[in-house]
Amino acid sequence: MILNIRHTGLVVRDLQKSIKFYETLGLKIWRCEKESGTYIDMVTGISGVRIEWAKMKCPCGSMVELLQYHSHPDLEPISNTPANRLGCSHLAFTVDDIEKVCLQIIQLGGSLVNPPTLAPSGEVKVAYCYDPDGILIEVVEEITNQFIRLM
Repeated sequence: MILNIRHTGLVVRDLQKSIKFYETLGLKIWRCEKESGTYIDMVTGISGVRIEWAKMKCPCGSMVELLQYHSHPDLEPISNTPANRLGCSHLAFTVDDIEKVCLQIIQLGGSLVNPPTLAPSGEVKVAYCYDPDGILIEVVEEITNQFIRLM
């Protein structure tokens, strides 16, 4: 049985650039490492692989793992992943100020799919965005929590 979600791994083209992107949004580096050898070859299924990764923690304790494949990079041009592509669709983060976060995403080389939009329930504002590697992320601001904090 699954006990919890350990982390979500994202393959990135430039690890340092991606670390800066996610640090600016509020994640903190927990651990970084370079790996090569029999173990990582077996885990990835790629012979002779050399990777470097950074595990980054969210304030809630969940983690995102950024991976750069130095020996076997994906050389395809970076393109924005469509929301309906099979596999991992997107990461979703709860944020305290969606407009500020969307501006930061643009300033850091990402882009927006939609501006912050109030959900029909009126409880959240939501924006789909892309990080610099074209990875789809969703940012959500909970409106109801703001109301409660003001009381």
